[in-house]
Amino acid sequence: MRVLVVEDDKNLREQLSSALTDAGYTVDSAADGEEGQFLGETEPYDLVILDLGLPKIDGLTVLKSWRKDEKTMPVLILSARDRWSEKVEGLDLGANDYVTKPFHMAELLARVRANVRRQTEHQSSVLEVGDLRLNSATGQVTVEGAPIKLTAYQYKVLDYLMHHAGAHRVAHRTD
Repeated sequence: MRVLVVEDDKNLREQLSSALTDAGYTVDSAADGEEGQFLGETEPYDLVILDLGLPKIDGLTVLKSWRKDEKTMPVLILSARDRWSEKVEGLDLGANDYVTKPFHMAELLARVRANVRRQTEHQSSVLEVGDLRLNSATGQVTVEGAPIKLTAYQYKVLDYLMHHAGAHRVAHRTD
């Protein structure tokens, strides 16, 4: 799964990128609204984490532009703005979720998983295809109940394929 992080605070951007990468996501990042808007318009993302207080172009303007251009990727707003009216505005402009700073990384990662599940129509953190199970909450992969060790890259590929299993069905040979 591919995530875009648009955050101007370098330390926070690096912490988010690191935590998301450790959780098995492929992460791109942008330090300002102009770069973030461009990436969101030109690259396919499964989710975007978008700060509102960005240099060059603010986050709400970026979000408005994406929705005007019919970009439908889930957007999780991450902002120090915590007034209820600002949350309502962000959600009404097309954001899927809103997290205020400061936050706990575990909660943010759970919200990322929930938004990805909603997007891919999986209501559980456990994906199953045949005897293969992938638990995205724990990172555990099993075949017929036996744990399987995977590299980070192998896990990312498997997670992507399992999330998109309906679109990528392969005919099984019966001979």
